[in-house]
Amino acid sequence: MALSGKRAVQVEIKSNGDVFHELWKANPHHIPNLTPSTIQNCQIHGGEVGTVGSVLFWNYVHDGKDSIAKTLIEEISEEKKSVTLKVLEGDLLELYKTFVLHIHVDKHGSNNLVTWTVEYEKLNTNIPDPDSLMDFYKKVTKDIETRHLQD
Repeated sequence: MALSGKRAVQVEIKSNGDVFHELWKANPHHIPNLTPSTIQNCQIHGGEVGTVGSVLFWNYVHDGKDSIAKTLIEEISEEKKSVTLKVLEGDLLELYKTFVLHIHVDKHGSNNLVTWTVEYEKLNTNIPDPDSLMDFYKKVTKDIETRHLQD
């Protein structure tokens, strides 16, 4: 069984992909208001919102467990409509040596596709692949679409 892997999930949204991208890029502290059952808090712990190198601290519920993550914004691409977050600290690093999340929006008129891709390295072969997180990301996307992107 391989220790390194990659998982992806795509979620179609019938709303503005630019707004979704902008939310993750420049306003992540608003996300808990839009998906309170999954993400309770997002605080800036370093740098400026919307810039590469800024550090975000997240409180979220995954698999019924209160969890935390400290992430670094590694990359923001306006051209690709993507944001890359690297986990620096938190519950995920109890299972994974590295965990990097890419959030990408493909715009196609009124239908847009949000792709969540995780690249990870497990601490050992007994650790599961992060498949349950793919369901988590789907729920976050649908919650945000329902509460925010209808405009």
